[in-house]
Amino acid sequence: MPANKLLMDAVRVVAHDVVQTALAILRSCPAMRLSRFFLPILRDDPKEAEIVSHRLMLRAGLVRQASAGIYSWLPLGFRVLKKIEQIVREEQDRAGAIELLMPTIQSADLWRESGRYDDYGQEMLRISDRHDRDMLYGPTNEELITEIFRNAVRSYRDLPRNLYHIQWKFRDEIRPRFGVMRGREFLMKDAYSFDLSVEDAKRSYNKMFVAYLRTFERMGLKSIPMIAETGPIGGDLSHEFIILADTGESAVFCDADLVALDAPSDDIDFDGDLTPVIEQWTAKYAATEDMHDAARFEKEVPENRRLSARGIEVGHIFFFGTKYSEPMKCHVQGADGKLITVQSGSYGIGVSRLVGAIIEASHDEAGIVWPAQVAPFDLGLINLKPGDESTDGACEDLYNKCLGAKLDVLYDDTDERAGAKFKSMDLIGLPWQLIVGPKGLKEGQVELKNRASGDRQSLSPDEAVNALAATAS
Repeated sequence: MPANKLLMDAVRVVAHDVVQTALAILRSCPAMRLSRFFLPILRDDPKEAEIVSHRLMLRAGLVRQASAGIYSWLPLGFRVLKKIEQIVREEQDRAGAIELLMPTIQSADLWRESGRYDDYGQEMLRISDRHDRDMLYGPTNEELITEIFRNAVRSYRDLPRNLYHIQWKFRDEIRPRFGVMRGREFLMKDAYSFDLSVEDAKRSYNKMFVAYLRTFERMGLKSIPMIAETGPIGGDLSHEFIILADTGESAVFCDADLVALDAPSDDIDFDGDLTPVIEQWTAKYAATEDMHDAARFEKEVPENRRLSARGIEVGHIFFFGTKYSEPMKCHVQGADGKLITVQSGSYGIGVSRLVGAIIEASHDEAGIVWPAQVAPFDLGLINLKPGDESTDGACEDLYNKCLGAKLDVLYDDTDERAGAKFKSMDLIGLPWQLIVGPKGLKEGQVELKNRASGDRQSLSPDEAVNALAATAS
């Protein structure tokens, strides 16, 4: 096995172990008792919230606004953010991308070299350091990653490569609104591929296309790739990944058959021919409002399959060829000794934006309904009579058994009234509620409620733990 592959595998094992250790610490933390947790729930709808996700994220104590378009992530919201980030990371790794971390502050000289410094517009936050050097808070990283690559790679033997990071970005929106859906500071996964030829670059593009389908499917979302504009990133090949939601930000148009398609399975071979998968998802009409062709839509899609809806962009991929490598002189030496200008693409996922998008797609009148894969906790354990010896004892036993079954538990051990506890638990939207009270315990029963369906069942404590463990396995 080549030494560089051994090193990459070792790094991934270490990173996985670190994440699993951190999750184990979180599970065992006594602060997961609500009496010790930080969860500032709001009783009333905030006046500044214009859309459902913004309203519910504020009310449920996920975030608080620090300034216009900039948010602090509170403990509950931060847990969701980390779960989403980990799913994104796992699928990027599976597709062969390699993680690094670049700084948020970049030199303006790099952007002048690519020609984008003046073209990008006022969304770029331009600053100067104490030595009067022009700097900027990065809205994206094409220039910086190209510099890193050109200074490190000389030979065609070192291609292809795909490098990614998960990092905070800043774009100075003229009117930040909709909470984390259109903020100024946001967490993004951005990946950058480097290839020898256009054909190789499109294979890299296809890998990210498939990885994105899998990523959003794992979060409980149905994403539809749609032909999209390339905007300030550039290039002539681009897809936005859209989830359908009544409260979506823009109109989208597609063949309804695409909604029924399943994402590729976890045994997909990323080194194999992915063309059949790509063709399956791109053969039918799907376009954002900016790229919509009404005449083509009516011609290609039977009337009964024409879907016009609202959509939320959660990912965007681009192939832009030599847009950055040419002006920045990112070349490698080919097998014949001649210099080859590297072909590149970039691939973004709005990690923090996804929190809002998931809520937009999954909520009801009572609050958030988290898909199990990204929920901040697996269940809420509700003690209906704190201070009662038998109820406290049963809750402690259930709490420890759930932790032993590797379930993330938020234990409501507060003195709030039962009605207030139920309302708060529905608001924060954990997949399950385990309700314990003296009346039920007299009959040897606890109540298990499914948040999404509202179904309730009375079970013995052990049966309840086993049922919950089965859902998490």
